[in-house]
Amino acid sequence: MEASTATKKFQKEMSAGTASLVLLSVLSRHGEPMYGYQIAKLLEEANPDLAIMKQGSLYPVLRSLEENGLLVSTVEPSVSGPPRRYYAITGEGRAALAEWTAIWKQVKQFVDANLKG
Repeated sequence: MEASTATKKFQKEMSAGTASLVLLSVLSRHGEPMYGYQIAKLLEEANPDLAIMKQGSLYPVLRSLEENGLLVSTVEPSVSGPPRRYYAITGEGRAALAEWTAIWKQVKQFVDANLKG
C-alpha cells in the first residue's frame, strides 16, 4: 500500500529533527569517529525492522550538523576504495545532544499522553 501525500509529508517532517538527534547520539555513544556508511550499517543492524532513516538521507544531515559546529570531520584514505569522511561529535554537539534529548522526552511524553486520550 502506497503512502498518501499527507503521510509522506508527515514522515519527512518527523524525520527531519529525529535524524539529527539519532546521529548525534550514535556518534556520542560510539566514542570514536565514524564514516557515513558505517553509521548507516550500525543503524540498520540495530533496527532491522525499522528502516526509517535511509543511507542517502544521512549525508545531508551529517553535513548540516558539521556546518552548525556539532560535528567535525576528517577525510582519510581507504585501502578498499575512495577516501572516507569520518565524523566526530564536538563539545557543542554533546551539549546540543543533551538539550535535544530532554526536548525529545518532553515531546514524546506529550504525544504519548495525547494519543492515549
